[in-house]
Amino acid sequence: MNIYDLTFEELENYFLDIEEKKYRASQVFKWLYKERVLSFDEMTDLSKELISKLKKDFNINYPLVVKEEHDKDVSKFLFKLNDNEHIESVVMYHDYGISLCVSSQVGCNMKCSFCESGKRGRVRNLLPSEMILQVIQIEKIIKKRISHIVVMGIGEPFDNFDNLVTFIKNANNPKGLEIGARHITVSTCGIVPKIYEFANLSYQVNLAISLHASNDKLRDELMPINKVYKLEELIESIKYYLKKTNRRVTFEYILLKGVNDKKENALELCKLVKDLNCYINLIPYNENSDKKYKKPKNDEIMKFYDIIKKEGINVTVRREFGSNISAACGQLRSKKEE
Repeated sequence: MNIYDLTFEELENYFLDIEEKKYRASQVFKWLYKERVLSFDEMTDLSKELISKLKKDFNINYPLVVKEEHDKDVSKFLFKLNDNEHIESVVMYHDYGISLCVSSQVGCNMKCSFCESGKRGRVRNLLPSEMILQVIQIEKIIKKRISHIVVMGIGEPFDNFDNLVTFIKNANNPKGLEIGARHITVSTCGIVPKIYEFANLSYQVNLAISLHASNDKLRDELMPINKVYKLEELIESIKYYLKKTNRRVTFEYILLKGVNDKKENALELCKLVKDLNCYINLIPYNENSDKKYKKPKNDEIMKFYDIIKKEGINVTVRREFGSNISAACGQLRSKKEE
């Protein structure tokens, strides 16, 4: 087991179970998250006997970065995992800090028709360590601190719920990555029971909903999850989340030329989210290997934006990142390209 799979509290309990003082957890977390050591032997304030015990029970196996690609304000990293599977992570440089788009699964079962990541299907969930070490590895490479995390890479985070929760705990913990809850964003395509469960945790992280359609008929075609959880159910779960957390929700909406970018779609979208504490993030489609969809023209994007704006709803158009290196939304892959 990778020791990064444990929360701080779980590590405290481990030390108590082996009849050690629980303050050892603070020592070990410091070596892992602050010093970023690669072996237990580097933990010089622990006894040889304790180091031997840790070696027996745990490992510190880092995923290997096998490829880097860089473009203006964005970098993409291909990781080789210990079972030879691959994932990608994307660094984005903003005026307000450095954001990392973290993957949560190898492949994805959601099979959204416009997304590259789901074409392979879910191979497996990522462990908390494999999520945390995306951040740590990249910080080591770029020699700068990641200030914001978005769990929007490969995979559906709520389809890997328990491991996601452990990741958030360790990312937010002052003894861990020390990233503020409001600097962490989790994106879901709408697994309704998990939205309720997440709401009940009362975390102050940001929640983004991948919506991408303004009615059930269209969303059924674009996102198979909608055949299980219709928009009415999804919106009810969002209302519950808002009531429990008092946190604003983001609705992500990829604009597909001639598919979901018409005036009636914009008006339907406004009606759907009216009176919710939310804003809409419009995402111009990033073209990938599937030639089925196209990006609308800029004036078409702005017409859609203006309709929503005039309805009094907060709306933005996402700045385009990384399409030159296939690092933009919907372009990430979980398989090494030969």
